[in-house]
Amino acid sequence: MYFEDLVPGTGRREPRAWLRSSAPVISLNGRWRFKLSPGPAEAPADVMSSDLVDDDWDELAVPGHWVLQGHDRPRYTNTAFPFPIDPPRPPAANPTGDHRRWFDLPASWPGERAVLRFEGVDSCFKVWLNGVELGTSKGSRLPSEFEAGAHLRPGRNLLAVRVHQWSSGSYLEDQDMWWLPGIFRDVTLRSRPAGGVEDVFVHTGFDQVSGAGTLQVDGVTTDPAYAVRVLVPELGLDLAAGGPVTIPGVEPWSAEVPKLYDATVVAPGETVELRIGFRTVALEDGRLTVNGRPIFFRGVNRHEHDQYRGRAVSEDTMRQDLVLMKQHNINAVRTAHYPPHPAFLELCDELGLWVIDECDLETHGFIYTDWQGNPADDPDWAPMMLDRMRRMVERDKNHPSVIIWSLGNESHRGRNFGELAKWTRQRDPGRPLFYERDRSYEFSDFYSLMYTPIDELERIGTRTEDAPAETAADPPLEARRRALPFVLCEYAHAMGNGPGGLADYQRVFERYPRLQGGFVWEWIDHGILLPGATDHVYGGDFGEKVHGGNFCIDGLLFPDRTPSPGLTEYKKVIEPVRITGPDPLRIENLQDFATLDHLTFGWTEELEGQQVAAGTLTVPSIPAGASATVPLPGTLVTGAPAGGAGERLLTVSAVLANDEPWAAAGHEIAWTQFALPSNGLPRGSSAPTTQRPARSARRADGRVVLGTGVFDPRSGLLVELNGLPVDGPRLDLWRAPTDNDNGQGGNNAAVSAWRAAGLDRLGHRVEAVEVEETELVVRSRVAPDGLGLAVRATYRWTAVGERLTLTVDVQPEGGWDGPGGTIKPACESWPRLGLRMALPRSLDRVRWFGGGPAEAYADSRQAARIGRYSATVDELQTPYVVPQENGSRIDVRWAEVSDAEGNGVRVDGAPVFQLTARRWTTEDLERARHRSDLTARDRVYLNLDLAQNGLGSASCGPGALPQYVLAPRPRTFAVTFSPLSAG
Repeated sequence: MYFEDLVPGTGRREPRAWLRSSAPVISLNGRWRFKLSPGPAEAPADVMSSDLVDDDWDELAVPGHWVLQGHDRPRYTNTAFPFPIDPPRPPAANPTGDHRRWFDLPASWPGERAVLRFEGVDSCFKVWLNGVELGTSKGSRLPSEFEAGAHLRPGRNLLAVRVHQWSSGSYLEDQDMWWLPGIFRDVTLRSRPAGGVEDVFVHTGFDQVSGAGTLQVDGVTTDPAYAVRVLVPELGLDLAAGGPVTIPGVEPWSAEVPKLYDATVVAPGETVELRIGFRTVALEDGRLTVNGRPIFFRGVNRHEHDQYRGRAVSEDTMRQDLVLMKQHNINAVRTAHYPPHPAFLELCDELGLWVIDECDLETHGFIYTDWQGNPADDPDWAPMMLDRMRRMVERDKNHPSVIIWSLGNESHRGRNFGELAKWTRQRDPGRPLFYERDRSYEFSDFYSLMYTPIDELERIGTRTEDAPAETAADPPLEARRRALPFVLCEYAHAMGNGPGGLADYQRVFERYPRLQGGFVWEWIDHGILLPGATDHVYGGDFGEKVHGGNFCIDGLLFPDRTPSPGLTEYKKVIEPVRITGPDPLRIENLQDFATLDHLTFGWTEELEGQQVAAGTLTVPSIPAGASATVPLPGTLVTGAPAGGAGERLLTVSAVLANDEPWAAAGHEIAWTQFALPSNGLPRGSSAPTTQRPARSARRADGRVVLGTGVFDPRSGLLVELNGLPVDGPRLDLWRAPTDNDNGQGGNNAAVSAWRAAGLDRLGHRVEAVEVEETELVVRSRVAPDGLGLAVRATYRWTAVGERLTLTVDVQPEGGWDGPGGTIKPACESWPRLGLRMALPRSLDRVRWFGGGPAEAYADSRQAARIGRYSATVDELQTPYVVPQENGSRIDVRWAEVSDAEGNGVRVDGAPVFQLTARRWTTEDLERARHRSDLTARDRVYLNLDLAQNGLGSASCGPGALPQYVLAPRPRTFAVTFSPLSAG
């Protein structure tokens, strides 16, 4: 059967470029009749017949996936095939969707050749036009064209398409994504006029020394009798197709300055519109260069995904993606792990992004057979694989944004990749090739890895890394590999809360010329929102026995395309402008081509988080790769702030001077904060304070009273503050595990050690409540059942006026870590160290002076800007699809938690703390699988932390670096509580 053989397709035309043509075209998108059968044998035999009555069939939107329109169910797997591995045969249960569409051929339609074009059908299909079979095709995310003109009729025409969910091609499409069958990209009928343009291959180059460009336009017609002209009005060009020709004084194309020239290819029967970018891609001295300059990738991997429509992504959504990327300083996209909709690449040309265009090929599921039967090394599969490479290259060859071809992803090693590389280099020698998973890199022009630890990245930067087994015994191959430029094709797994460590990666990237950047995994969470639902679903939510769980929820955007804190952090880390100082300021242009003339630099001075002065800096023109020093206004260095005494901060920012296609003037590109000289008062103080005597502690009416605080005499817990009921505070070492805490398959799972140490089940035993003259001292032992280790916590309360200060001394005891310790595995970190307490639910408003506006953690804090912020408790939550630790505000000097009238509690740090406030407990958060599992309680729960453990990227990569690990050791910290009153 055609759906299980190794033939890529039948009846198809040769692949060609995606072109905007003057020839008539009919869109066949819209509502189609649809019938789903459990398998091919049950599908109607007369689906192609015009006599078939399909009135009782359902309707389906095309482009679309039937599993997202009420038929069967989607499936998500990361690596495993969701069917038995028996190549090339698909499973016996092979859902088959029949699609029928009647359409009218306009009376003006030319009576000549026509082609039927499908941009993407998952995974295999057969097509009939007016009862005549046109052909079959595999390769889900690639175009297929069929000759249709001879079978068209005046007036009404019937198009029938049978789509199989599974086919032999499915073994090449195991790409860490939802399996979503259907006709999910555009369907069009296109006239092919006599004397038309059959194909176009635009070759350009740019000489960075002379400024000249070269242009060659090939393959425009199959009939040499037709004269074809190429017109580029802006350059005054009117020339015959062919070439090359040299054009002096062109503006080059780059991701930073995406200059495009509008062009037309004019043949007697057809005109094709092109947008030409002049650029030369080369490998020089072990580095990738464009227009003679090495480039640096600040990239992301991007699956196509829409929360409602799956991979049926609209052009508006594509533009939204690219605008968000540009606004967040991202300059490169790896089209993981297949070619995108062709309109996406047009937008990359227009807006300016570097693109690694990846073939629709991944065989990852063969890891479960130890790669036995892997198509990549079976010559019988070579035609299928090469067909996919050809269709991608031919479709996308004219895009200046595409600077690298990728042979595929995670398909191990195999001779067939040699066939793909050989053909591609012959067809398009102007672009290098990429393939990461063959560690010999025999067919790749890049050395690449995934999720490389920082220390190994350092060794790669210095070319002192160990040779992989694949090249260790082959000196010439190893010498070639060691000379290649390095690109980290996946890193910083953006799953849940995180990733941590982005700044550390960036520092290493920038230190070594060999390292040319990387691509964060990945752009967007693949959560699906079904009709009427409030929660996004992920693997396992449909009762599947084989699934990848929430591993598809790993993006820098939430499924609704709201940026996550991880994206905000990434934007800050990869700023193309670096501002250091403060006196003088040094402004460094980290771009590869553009000056900073498109930016305006401004400054603000803040006193205790409130602006007291602002201005604009005069910055000279700074070329790419250069820097300049700029003096501060004298008052910032020596003058006293106008608003009085306190903590002074200077913020310098770089914003767009004018509107750009992707952002309005004033959009911020980069910023930095500096501490300025202050008047020496304590942080958080706005005026001198009069020293007041400590207040006495006393027992009264079965309670302990100290200042404005009332305590339980048995537990020593604060139960009332200035008449406000309070529960706590009490030592807390646990957090609801993040995806990165959980690790991947047990690897790097910090939570395993935490649970082994009983940190998720700590009990508190009060050993003494001591009421002293001016202190309340509570001594307790915090320990889990079944283990001998513990933490001694001493709470020391003092009061001055209305201020109630708590100092906590923490002393670990027992074998926490190291050889001979009692914890297996060794517990080398605590999730958090701080206090947990509860307040009345009416206290739902928070103001704070500290890091913000969004959450931040030890290794994900670059985007936290010190200032004054306010939010409701609900607004403080980060809405991760899978609930987990979130919402921490870092470096908080003080915070006020109040009701609508302003009554509540103020907390001051000594000097700072981390603040979390939510309407549910940590345990509630930990149990929840979806956001709707969280139900607000009648309390507001605060965590006032000295610190939390770093986030890392262990959901698929390294854990937190040592400098961000919260090690179990003695520590002391303090906070001060004060009552708030309305007004």
